[in-house]
Amino acid sequence: MRHNKNVQSIGGKTCYVYHEDEPRFVLLQPVDSHDVTELDHEVEHIEQLTDKSFTLVAFKIEKWNAELTPWPAPPVFGKIPFGDGGPQTLDYIIENIIPVFCLPDTKIILGGYSLAGFFSIWAAFQSDIFYGTVSASPSIWYPNWIKYSEEHDPLVKHIYLSLGDKEEHTKSVAMKQVAVCMRREYEILQDKGINSILEWNPGNHFQDNGLRTAKGFAWVMGQ
Repeated sequence: MRHNKNVQSIGGKTCYVYHEDEPRFVLLQPVDSHDVTELDHEVEHIEQLTDKSFTLVAFKIEKWNAELTPWPAPPVFGKIPFGDGGPQTLDYIIENIIPVFCLPDTKIILGGYSLAGFFSIWAAFQSDIFYGTVSASPSIWYPNWIKYSEEHDPLVKHIYLSLGDKEEHTKSVAMKQVAVCMRREYEILQDKGINSILEWNPGNHFQDNGLRTAKGFAWVMGQ
């Protein structure tokens, strides 16, 4: 791995920084504890997939169901409902992370896996500060999202979507709709003229999250 790794606290959040001198791209990624264990491999995969220079900043999300969603929704697993902390997390990125790592000509890509992937595509509709976004196996089934996506326009140039080909095979009624919702989301982006791709990966939701996210970042950097 050619990147220098360090851990630092920025704006009250733990950030895992993989730094390269004079990066053309800065990749931003909300992560949980499982994602953190995959970061080294993820960066190695990105290095293998592109020769573009980049710095990756992964920031730790402590309350996953509360900090990454734009409006409240009932719980899917367990008893913890989803919250409306997405706007605050986006503000954190813009006010705390971007000023530290991004120069005026830096291209910024926001991406993530699962609920962080959903946060990334939601953010694509909120701000034009991002060059593109990456949604790897996102929670695209989130209540009322598809309707919102139909009625609003993305503000980024490039959007990467991916899903495991077995992810719809689940006991959760909500998550069973993930493949249908993903195909519809891709149609919406195509209809709106957004440069986008939908890639299908082998397997279910709980595998290869680092590789799947890396493929998305590499694709957007290649546009």
